[in-house]
Amino acid sequence: MNGSLRKVSIYGTGIIPFGKFPNLPLPLMARPAVLEALKESGVERKQVDAMYCGSALAGWMAGQRIARECGLTGITIVNTENACSSSATAFREAWMAVACGMIDFAVVVGAEQLTRLGGGTLPLDNEDIEVTNGMVMPGLYAMRARRYLHDYGYEEKDLAEVAVKSRQHGALTPYAQFRSPTTIEQVLASRKIADPLTLLQCCPTGDGAAAVVIGPAELASRYTDSPVHVLGSHLASGKFVSEFRDMTIPEITVRCVNELYEEIGLGPEDLDLLECHDAFTIAELLYYEALGLCPPGEGVRLLRQGATTFGGKTVVNPSGGLLSKGHPIGASGVAQIVEIARQLQGRCEQRQVQGAKIGLTHITGGGTAGFDHGACCIHVFGV
Repeated sequence: MNGSLRKVSIYGTGIIPFGKFPNLPLPLMARPAVLEALKESGVERKQVDAMYCGSALAGWMAGQRIARECGLTGITIVNTENACSSSATAFREAWMAVACGMIDFAVVVGAEQLTRLGGGTLPLDNEDIEVTNGMVMPGLYAMRARRYLHDYGYEEKDLAEVAVKSRQHGALTPYAQFRSPTTIEQVLASRKIADPLTLLQCCPTGDGAAAVVIGPAELASRYTDSPVHVLGSHLASGKFVSEFRDMTIPEITVRCVNELYEEIGLGPEDLDLLECHDAFTIAELLYYEALGLCPPGEGVRLLRQGATTFGGKTVVNPSGGLLSKGHPIGASGVAQIVEIARQLQGRCEQRQVQGAKIGLTHITGGGTAGFDHGACCIHVFGV
């Protein structure tokens, strides 16, 4: 990374409990998250130079509509759509603007209302040849799961164990949709969605919003006693493959995280915790491996060892992840950042990862023909 860039810090964070709010306008739903982040940051509204808003399905000018309700009009507002990576991408754009010295203070907000779609799988592009032949996200991940179980000799109960861990973490998270523990038997007995994935192995849809305020690291001590520093940020796009795609190696995540590790001089062994894109149970196992926590095929063993839960080497999805917190697409990227920031500040009470100093957020976006994913956005934070 260019040494001339300024270091950037998170000054404040905000989030609302994720759930179902179909009758609440999106700007009003997002407002409390933005105001909480501003209050935490100590930055006044008149000091905010720009707002970056990430949302996939919120319609035109989501940022301007949210800014109107937060008293932030008249500033630069940038709206980003990058599927599930939308608000993570918004954060990266804001980070670059601050790091380059274009602005000093930015609000980054992610917001989405999936309940307005009426339920079911996410709407995908009807011009896509795989979509027109029936490919939806549960089906795609089910194929990945079936291949992984076949290749490495694991069983369906091993997938269910991911959901059990997620619910244990989610039970301690005040803004998670699912806050009750579950068992392997209950996970396997829940309704089949796409063989071998059952209902409790799929992330719930819903509504939600999260926000952060960022600014230059050299000014952070004037505003907050516990700034969280951005150590690195990387955004990758998928590579088109016209023939066979390996279902168990998320190429875009491997490429994105390795490029980021090289940029910042850190590796997976340095991570105390991370939030990854666990939209389905199989995804978490694949991302253990793609992010370098273990070799290919060893994800289940890592889970069995307790290495990815509290007390383990690298705690994965301490918030409960998408499986328990929910996955309002545009909100998820910034929600991950809020969780990591608060963990690094030691503010997470029962789910606190003790001694956490370095954390990572990872989220991919978009299923489209010929790609592993359309986008992958990864950030690393430290104190």
